[in-house]
Amino acid sequence: MSEKAKSVAKGISILGLAGIICKVVGLLFSIPLNMISSEEVESGRIAMVFYLVYPTYTLLLTISSAGIPVAVSRMVAGFLARNDVRNARNTFRTALITLLSIGGFFSLVMVLMNGTLSEMVGVKETSLGYYAIAPCVMIVCVLSAFRGLFQGQQNMVPTAVSQLIEQIGKVIISLPLAYIGVKVYNSLEIAAAGALFGITAAEIIAMVYMIIRYHRKKGEFNALPQDPDESPWSTKELLRRLVIIAVPITVSACIIPLSQFIDSAMMVKRMVVAGLSQEAAENAYGVFTSVVIRLINIPTALALAISISLVPGVSARFAVHDMDGVRRESHTGMRYAFLIGFPCSVGMSILARPIVAFFYDNVFTNEKINLAAELLTFSAMTVVLFTAVQATSSILQGLRKQKIPMYTMMAGVAVKIILNFILIGTPGIDIHGGPYASIACYGIVMIINMIYVCRYAEMKFNWMDWVVRPGLAAAVMGAAVWLLKKILPGGRIATIICVIAGVIVFGAAAYLLKAVTKDDIRALSRRKKAS
Repeated sequence: MSEKAKSVAKGISILGLAGIICKVVGLLFSIPLNMISSEEVESGRIAMVFYLVYPTYTLLLTISSAGIPVAVSRMVAGFLARNDVRNARNTFRTALITLLSIGGFFSLVMVLMNGTLSEMVGVKETSLGYYAIAPCVMIVCVLSAFRGLFQGQQNMVPTAVSQLIEQIGKVIISLPLAYIGVKVYNSLEIAAAGALFGITAAEIIAMVYMIIRYHRKKGEFNALPQDPDESPWSTKELLRRLVIIAVPITVSACIIPLSQFIDSAMMVKRMVVAGLSQEAAENAYGVFTSVVIRLINIPTALALAISISLVPGVSARFAVHDMDGVRRESHTGMRYAFLIGFPCSVGMSILARPIVAFFYDNVFTNEKINLAAELLTFSAMTVVLFTAVQATSSILQGLRKQKIPMYTMMAGVAVKIILNFILIGTPGIDIHGGPYASIACYGIVMIINMIYVCRYAEMKFNWMDWVVRPGLAAAVMGAAVWLLKKILPGGRIATIICVIAGVIVFGAAAYLLKAVTKDDIRALSRRKKAS
């Protein structure tokens, strides 16, 4: 494994670990949020309102900030590869001003459109929540500019730490505010708004951390050597390049939040069409979004880590026309995508009910746990697909082919929306149509992206290293976990044993099948010692 490939692997491991911790904390946050109740507020209702507001926030945040941080990361990496510190610094400054302006605009949009948004989701208690989370859009935009700068230097630690601050801060602030809203004001609307305002407060803390970190490292960054032959770009030129790179990435990144936004406005209504009562439909939607999606998001944190780590690495190699380096980093990213995705999908699918029961046994009724387990069994298969989609999209973005992931994601989500509308509105299928639609969406996107990655990275599809070896290791793990689940009596201890055994069996099988190499182990060991 080359030094550059080791850098990608290091970035993946840092962000992956932080991402998993964040997702687990997020999941643990949803458990007490579902439990908070009073005589007037039924348990689970606060979480339902919270997750009806959240997709709108995510969509506006993605529109305003998804593409520019990636563009900053790519441009900074490219400039630094050519020893052009001046333009790298100016890129960050231009992006920061741009993101602050765009974020402020969309925060204002959320405030002004409060009533319209509440009417769209069909639950009046969401109104105050939109006000509570509106400032967060601008705050995260500023935060993302700093993340892009550090990621362009292939320093993933500030991003990882700021993510941890966000999640831990959310738990510490949101839950008490939600509790006060129920116990003091006995109001569902105030409780949900309190939980949402906790996110805003946590993001402010994360932004302050990132600003402090930037000023501490500013001297080191400015001291990097400047190539005198590199001419300075004007602000207009930098902004133009940022826009050219960012717009397709933003459109691509917006497609999934847009789909979730459409789901939040459509799924409950379509389930009513399928024959469910309004209350049953809202409960099913709450289970799907606050339990199943939350659980799925834990392993997909690793996919996002791959994505963030790949863009600056591939971009830096491509900027100096090092196609051998591009192929090495692309190969590393694809191999890690399937090496992570396969065992997560297989293990989560087999252990669907024990995992749901582990977290929600004392929170939900047996009926809700069974529903969540059924949905998770199939939804888990999207993890490997999503992981591969993130890796391929990042490689294409690093190769300056950012429009391709945009078009493929548009095609995939169009299929998802159509299937959601048809399947969820069909009696006997209802909410169970969601996982099938997602599998179809990511499967389509993954296949098309892979074709273009192989073409533009000038590499062959490596079936053995990318699919066969990690797939066989995951199959061995799955068989072992399934047998162990049958033997053990059940309960939380049994679930923990199954998970640990699955990790050990997969690691051993992956090593014996050469899906994991000695270089991988050495790189990870060096990272741990360095830390």
